[in-house]
Amino acid sequence: MPLIQFFDEISNKEVSIVGGKNASLGEMYCNLTAQGIRVPFGFATTAKAYRIFIDETGIKPKIVELLKTLDPEDMDSLSKIALTLRTLILDTEFPKPLSQAITSAYHRLCVHYHHKSIDVAVRSSATAEDLPNASFAGQQDSFLNIAGEERLLEHVRKCYASLFTDRAISYRHHNGFDHMGVSLCVGVQKMVRSDQACSGIMFTIDPDSGSDSLIIINAAWGLGENIVGGNVNPDEFSVFKPTLTQHRPILKRTLGSKQLQMIYDPNNPTHTLNIDTPLSLQNQFTLNNDEILFLARNALTIEQHYSALSGHPTPMDIEWAKDGLDGKLYIVQARPETVQSQKEKNFTLSSYVFDTDAPKKELLCGTAVGERIGNGKVRIIHNSSEFHLFEAGEVLVTDNTDPDWEPVMKKASALITNRGGRTCHAAIIAREIGVSALVGTTDATEKLVNGQEVTISCAHGETGHVYEGLIPYHVDTLDLTDCGEPRTHLYLNIGDPQSAFRYARLPNHGVGLARMEFVINNTIKAHPLALIDIMEGKTPAHADEIKLLMRGYENPKHFFQEKIMEGIGTICAAFYPKPVIVRTSDFKSNEYRHMISGEAYEENEENPMIGFRGASRYNSEVYKKAFEWECEALLKVRDEMGLTNMQLMLPFVRTPQEGHNAIAIMNTQGLVQGVNGLKIYAMCEIPSNVILADEFLKIFDGYSIGSNDLTQLTLGVDRDSALVASIFDERNEAVKRMLKMAIDACKKEGKYIGICGQAPSDYPEITQFLVEEGIESISLNPDSIVKTWKLVLELENSKK
Repeated sequence: MPLIQFFDEISNKEVSIVGGKNASLGEMYCNLTAQGIRVPFGFATTAKAYRIFIDETGIKPKIVELLKTLDPEDMDSLSKIALTLRTLILDTEFPKPLSQAITSAYHRLCVHYHHKSIDVAVRSSATAEDLPNASFAGQQDSFLNIAGEERLLEHVRKCYASLFTDRAISYRHHNGFDHMGVSLCVGVQKMVRSDQACSGIMFTIDPDSGSDSLIIINAAWGLGENIVGGNVNPDEFSVFKPTLTQHRPILKRTLGSKQLQMIYDPNNPTHTLNIDTPLSLQNQFTLNNDEILFLARNALTIEQHYSALSGHPTPMDIEWAKDGLDGKLYIVQARPETVQSQKEKNFTLSSYVFDTDAPKKELLCGTAVGERIGNGKVRIIHNSSEFHLFEAGEVLVTDNTDPDWEPVMKKASALITNRGGRTCHAAIIAREIGVSALVGTTDATEKLVNGQEVTISCAHGETGHVYEGLIPYHVDTLDLTDCGEPRTHLYLNIGDPQSAFRYARLPNHGVGLARMEFVINNTIKAHPLALIDIMEGKTPAHADEIKLLMRGYENPKHFFQEKIMEGIGTICAAFYPKPVIVRTSDFKSNEYRHMISGEAYEENEENPMIGFRGASRYNSEVYKKAFEWECEALLKVRDEMGLTNMQLMLPFVRTPQEGHNAIAIMNTQGLVQGVNGLKIYAMCEIPSNVILADEFLKIFDGYSIGSNDLTQLTLGVDRDSALVASIFDERNEAVKRMLKMAIDACKKEGKYIGICGQAPSDYPEITQFLVEEGIESISLNPDSIVKTWKLVLELENSKK
């Protein structure tokens, strides 16, 4: 075995020779360069080099004796012995053949890049790391911007010493690795000048939901250590794999604060320095759409290559960097993902649920890691010197963690940090050890106090919450085995895109109602007409607040449409290729008034439930342009993102002419029935829709019954009024006759007929009635899909 191997001599089979990182870099350099993957050139010191170092210098027996006295569960003992071991290594000179081999290889690398003294990254690479069941994420040290032979030798020795950090010793102990059975190799790689651009991490699987159809990219300005170390709240982008090769399926762009930026120290160019990121860069996305897609396609290529090598799907954890000098994107590391990919495929779905729906006092929020709930008493820990204060079962609250904190994290009921994103080392380790974590809260150490009882919920999407008190919760486990396949299609009603991938794991045939209002209200927040006014150079009320929401987007129209594309695209992607029926926006005037600047554009209607809404709004000169913007965005979901499983549905269409006019507007924006399989349905929620079904069905491809509005308008009951609430009942015979008439009309015309109202979720007898009448689909709330699925199977089987 040689002391040095260059990347063009290394394959992924040589983990035992050059360590996990280096084996992977060599594999990509040799096999993926031709496919457009840029890997900076470099070399690796081998396991033999490490063994020569500890053998020929005589320090190996001393290391063995010190390890014999180690108690990994005693943090004080662990810290003292680890420090002694590192000092021993740092004080030991390299044998001359080893130092000559390293400096000779460095000289060859300089010649390769036509430079006298290039700057390199010096990365630890252990022979037991980047394994399918243990990532060793951040367990050994890496160093950036190292130039010159002497500094290189110094930092190779520091890498060797980092084999015995507190965290590395603890990690090996808890994962069953023999300390002396692991050798430390070092990767020396040409630096990518991301100090003048950006860098980050990407996963080819969602690290929280486990969806293997997503690529998650995190990015921040400057060198990548700030993301890896959890020092910044990065930008985050989600990309959908199944349509990536032919389309542009960016599902989400989230602007992070990115408050720190790691650069080369201008006063000492061989060192790095963290500076405050200029506000203009904080308010700007690090990557444009072309760069996001380039990285995502790189990630997909890498995953496909490693999957072919292993003979099974192999999701990857990848580090990338953009060079500010040449503007190109590089891959600087790739390893198998080690949490979601190792979970056994089972047929149960566990959900953490609060015992009651009682109001909760929210203290702060942040980025959720995992999907659990945890609670306990707060313990604020500022640095490792306070580890001894931490008691098992407490909630660990700190500014930021690094892998040194792993022994403490294992004792915590939950973790809360001020800084960090979903792909930092702390998040990776939290998932591996099963600790619920909330990162990037900004000010948890200021808002919370020691001994305070809190509950942390990561169970409701990508945003996690900290609530006051110890709130009781339980775990619901759904058995999804032997669900069978009903003839009646059972769809889901979905509003929140953040929950879409979680709900997609439930048994379903698609989405019968995707609510546009949730996307507009929760991500756009401003009245659409206010955005149009800003686009036209006007200054509506609260313009500054709106412009703050638009940070990172080119203009109001781009912001409006991108947010719709991201939200609706996420729902469609979660259920792809199953159908997703998207209802175009159906706010009433009182709901629009509550949006930012809404009062300036909406009249105070006496009865908004039957007022300026649905198709009437779309066709009006007042609102038509906003509807056109909405239609453009929906067309892009289908054409640009490739999500042709999206179908459309118009709400509250009072007359056939209204429907005709609204569809004419959609046609001008490219949404044409039949093109690329597009269907446009109408909500059947007004008595006229039932009475004139034969006329409406000449215009629309079918109906989805909105039983809430249909009940209120059939019985003449205001469903928002408590005074007549007892009369509102979908089981009323008049309502059932309306339902039957709608079903019969669609069946006669050979058109689609489904229902997406609340009734089937609440009343099994309504479900039975609908199945017996031959409805094509029933769309349900997620919490009732499993029980209704079983009920429908029983009803259908009883007919046989």
